[in-house]
Amino acid sequence: MASQDPQGQINKIFQDYLPGSPDLPSQSKPVEPTKAWKHAPPPHSLPPGLEYLSQLDQIIIHQQVELLEVILGTETCSKYEIKNHLGQRVYFAMEENGCFDRNFCSPIRSFTIRITDNTGREVITVNRPLRCNSCWFPCYMQELEVQSPPGTIVGYVVQNWDPLLPKFTILNESKEDVLKIIGPYATCSCFGDVDFEVKTLNEMSTIGKISKYWSGFVNNVFTNAANFGIQVPVDLDVKIKAIMIGACFLIDLMFFENSLDGL
Repeated sequence: MASQDPQGQINKIFQDYLPGSPDLPSQSKPVEPTKAWKHAPPPHSLPPGLEYLSQLDQIIIHQQVELLEVILGTETCSKYEIKNHLGQRVYFAMEENGCFDRNFCSPIRSFTIRITDNTGREVITVNRPLRCNSCWFPCYMQELEVQSPPGTIVGYVVQNWDPLLPKFTILNESKEDVLKIIGPYATCSCFGDVDFEVKTLNEMSTIGKISKYWSGFVNNVFTNAANFGIQVPVDLDVKIKAIMIGACFLIDLMFFENSLDGL
């Protein structure tokens, strides 16, 4: 009887495997090419509180409407609910900064956003310093730091200079480039969603997106409240998923904050 080709068996298993699918059979797992964005750490080494992110390929971020902001037109600290695709709340996020920053530096304001789980434990901290938001100042563009747990840096979001497109780079804790985020020429969300594509470093492949959802005419005109969706591969490193949440907050304030419109 002719013996079966073991290499052919491995290739067949590998062809049937897709990112996010269950693990390959333990008896014959091929070694995949190394991808910085895909190599998730073992469950026991995940940052505490981020375990649930390992199951998600879609994250919904809903900004709460503040009554005082609607009535008086003043900018209040933003609050967000972070949900899974079923609408179940996973985390709660709250912005911390001063009244002067919010009302006079609104889209470029510095902030600290503290993200807590449903038990009230802080699991992610997002820090944004006061920096420029213009292609005329390419040496001092936007940068954001993400920590998980608080005090331990897991990565950064850095704005890249481009005369036409909004561009950002996701970096890991060692400040090594991991992914790119590229937005559209026009970020106006008039009667439609706005998508920022998540791409590999060579910008040839799209692996996900950050979307600003159209929230309706009344909500968009009279409030700053926004709804966002993050779609990424389910097997994306949970630390990178946490950085993507921070990137979503940065994109919200840079492109969809209305307080200084017309100035």
